[in-house]
Amino acid sequence: MSKRLGLYPRVRVEGSGNRAVSQAGVVLLVETVRKVGLDTTISAALTPWRKPRTVHDPGKILLDVALAVALGGDCLADIGMLRAEPAVFGSVASDPTVSRLVDALAASGAKALAATRDARSEVRSWVWELAGGGSPAADGQVIVDIDGVLVLAHSEKQDATATWKKTFGHHPLVAFVDHGPAGSGEPVAALLRPGNAGSNTASDHIATAQLALAQLPKHLRRGRQTLIRTDSAGGTHAFLDWLSRPGRWLSYSVGMTITDAIHQAVLKIPKKAWTPAYDAGGTERPGAWVAEITDMPDLSTWPKGMRLVVRKERPHPGAQLRFTDLDGLRLTCFATNTKGGQLADLELRHRRRARCEDRIRNARDTGLRNLPLHDTAQNRIWLEIVSLALDLLAWMPMLALTGTTRRWEPKKLRLQLFSAAAQLVTTARRHCLRFTTRWPWTDEITRAIDRLNALPSPG
Repeated sequence: MSKRLGLYPRVRVEGSGNRAVSQAGVVLLVETVRKVGLDTTISAALTPWRKPRTVHDPGKILLDVALAVALGGDCLADIGMLRAEPAVFGSVASDPTVSRLVDALAASGAKALAATRDARSEVRSWVWELAGGGSPAADGQVIVDIDGVLVLAHSEKQDATATWKKTFGHHPLVAFVDHGPAGSGEPVAALLRPGNAGSNTASDHIATAQLALAQLPKHLRRGRQTLIRTDSAGGTHAFLDWLSRPGRWLSYSVGMTITDAIHQAVLKIPKKAWTPAYDAGGTERPGAWVAEITDMPDLSTWPKGMRLVVRKERPHPGAQLRFTDLDGLRLTCFATNTKGGQLADLELRHRRRARCEDRIRNARDTGLRNLPLHDTAQNRIWLEIVSLALDLLAWMPMLALTGTTRRWEPKKLRLQLFSAAAQLVTTARRHCLRFTTRWPWTDEITRAIDRLNALPSPG
């Protein structure tokens, strides 16, 4: 009778190895930091917070925490993943040192936030220049999506309150630059708010838009080439007036609530005025139509040049209709100041705002599932760390990956690239990481490193 061995081979386990490097694939992010100059830029920005005779640079501490978050960490203590590999990440600060830096930055308030954001903005311009035709502004236009996100709190934290969804936590507003179908997106604003903050508060949308525009290259901070997209929470007089102010002249595509005036206008639309809507691929979508109602409701108090476009479609099975829907068809509406263009194209452009939901989902997987600190000022610093991590997760694919791999989300990047182990070899006083040829994505890692090495150095 043969002895049963089981379904998996039995291996002997020891803890005495010292040449293997776990999570070695994260060297892609380290090389990205070096090539775009983020390390020197943020180090210079945080110089005022470096005390005399200190060992660790504040900029590197912040970047180390961001790298840990990019790897899936969700608290400051997860920086320990990097501390275990000094040959790859260098000297990594202790947990108390990290906490003291976060406290010092939080105590500085807006000054520390401005320093970090200015560094990110400066580097972003250089990254987009390096990306060339792969940058989100390659065609001279850029799209910024603004949306709210609920971050639940499981303990008493400052400004954690009941939310409109009957949960408990915070309600920040975030903004992402849309990379289009070829890529993902990168964060350009994160405004921390209490959980009971309103969804359609115009002042908060204006503040978030200001933070987002400050992150863009200077020639994109005003003018029609920059499009601001929001859902119906942004459809307020004050926000649209701000976007349309002379000298700013931003383009917008903003969802609007179906009011009684809009509903009555829809009822007057002739049947022949409805044109077929497009699906995600740009072809006609069965059961969906669009029409313009700009001349029907009174828009005299709204910004000049504003157009109203409505869409009606058969609801999905099980979807609950509203009182404002028409003859069993779901109604939606958005406002834009884009002149010309087919209505179906404008409506499809607005509907692609749903990509922001994917960006938010990725942010939840990258440190935004919870706010780990107690004070609001500390959690604002945490949001900047999360933004740094998301920047790196967007910049590295933009500069180093091609084809479908550029669209990989953080979870897939961690599973297939960052989690790869390697052997650390020292030759001629230089460290070398040797990835096993058995790992299916070793070629992707090495090709990406070669592309990063081929980029010019900053400045």
